[in-house]
Amino acid sequence: MAKTISVSCDGKFSYNIVIRSDFSNLLVSLREAGFSGNKVCIVSDSNVANCYLDELKNLLASAFSAVSAFVFDAGEASKNMNTVEDLYERLIVDGFDRHDFLVALGGGVVGDLTGFAAATYLRGIDFVQLPTSLLAQVDSSIGGKTGVDFRRYKNMVGAFHQPKLVYMNLSVLKTLPVRQLSSGMAELLKHGLIKDRVYFEWMSANKERIYSLEYSVLEEMISKSCDIKRRVVETDPTEKGERALLNFGHTIGHAVEKLSDFSLYHGECVSIGIAAASFLSMKKNYISPDELTMICDTLQKFQLPIFAAGQDEDEILRTMKSDKKMKAGKINFILLHKLGAACIYSDFTDDELLEGIRYILKGGA
Repeated sequence: MAKTISVSCDGKFSYNIVIRSDFSNLLVSLREAGFSGNKVCIVSDSNVANCYLDELKNLLASAFSAVSAFVFDAGEASKNMNTVEDLYERLIVDGFDRHDFLVALGGGVVGDLTGFAAATYLRGIDFVQLPTSLLAQVDSSIGGKTGVDFRRYKNMVGAFHQPKLVYMNLSVLKTLPVRQLSSGMAELLKHGLIKDRVYFEWMSANKERIYSLEYSVLEEMISKSCDIKRRVVETDPTEKGERALLNFGHTIGHAVEKLSDFSLYHGECVSIGIAAASFLSMKKNYISPDELTMICDTLQKFQLPIFAAGQDEDEILRTMKSDKKMKAGKINFILLHKLGAACIYSDFTDDELLEGIRYILKGGA
C-alpha cells in the first residue's frame, strides 16, 4: 500500500511525500527525486539509530558511492549549534560537496537539525526527510522549516530549506511508546481544529483504531494531515501570512515547553497551548463554552495534558514575549474563529493573555 502527495512551491513541483508500509520503495523514490550515485550521510539520534540505522545503511549502500552516518545524543538538549558544527566537520572531513546529500532519520529534532545543516553547509545541499515519529511525519518534516535552539531560545536560529523527498515508513510507529504517539496526535488534532472540523471529529471517533495502529486508519489520517499542511505551505511557504495558523497552540505551548526544561514532550505542550488558545477563543465569543469543553475532553481522550500546574504565570508571559512570533512588540496569537477555522489575533493585552495562562495553571477553574 502506498500514497504519494506532491508539494509545490511558487507554483512549481518541489517534492513528494511518500507514505509506505516499509522502506522497500525508498531507492525508487530517491531515483525519482533525482539522486544517483552521490555520497550520502545519514543523520540520526542515539535512540532511532539503534532501531533503523543498519537497515538503512545497507539499503543505501547498494545505490550510492559512499554511505556514512552521524549520530548524536537523543533529546532536545542536542538541538544546538554545537551539534551542527560537529556535523559540518564530519561532512568536511568526508569530502561532501554540493552534489551529495543528507538523510534525516528520526523525529523532529533530527529533521530540524539536519535540514538546517543542509541549508547552510556550502550555502545549501540537498536533504531527505525520513521521519520516524508521528509528530515529525505530520508536521516538522513537511514545509522546509529548519532550525536549532540558541541558548535559552527555542528554534531561534534557522532557515527555510525544502527537502527533496519526504519518505514515511508507517511501520516505524509500532516502536513508539504510547506517550510519544499521543504527543504526535496533538499536531493532528490541531490540523482538524484549524482547517477541518469533520476530520477532528473523525479522529475522536476512531481513537481506538488509531492506537491499535491499524494501517488503513493510520494511512488515511496521516495523509489527510499531510495534505492539510501541504495546502497551507503551498499558499505561504515562508510564513508571511496563512502559514502562521499552524502555530495554533504553539505560542503558549513553546513557553511551557521551555519552562518545563523539556521534561514535557513538544506535543504535550502544544496540547496545553491548544487548551489556552481555545479558552481565549471562547472569551472572544468565537467558540462556545460547550465547544471549549469538547476540545479539552478530546485532548484528554488522547492522553494529552491540558493543564500545566506548577509553572509561574509571569514567567510564561515573559517567555512568550521572547518568541520569534513577536511583531512590532505584539504577539501574533492564533485563535479559533470557529471549529475548523483559525485566525490571527494581534491585539491581546497582557491581562488577557494572563487570563488564558491562568486557565491552564489552575485546572480550568
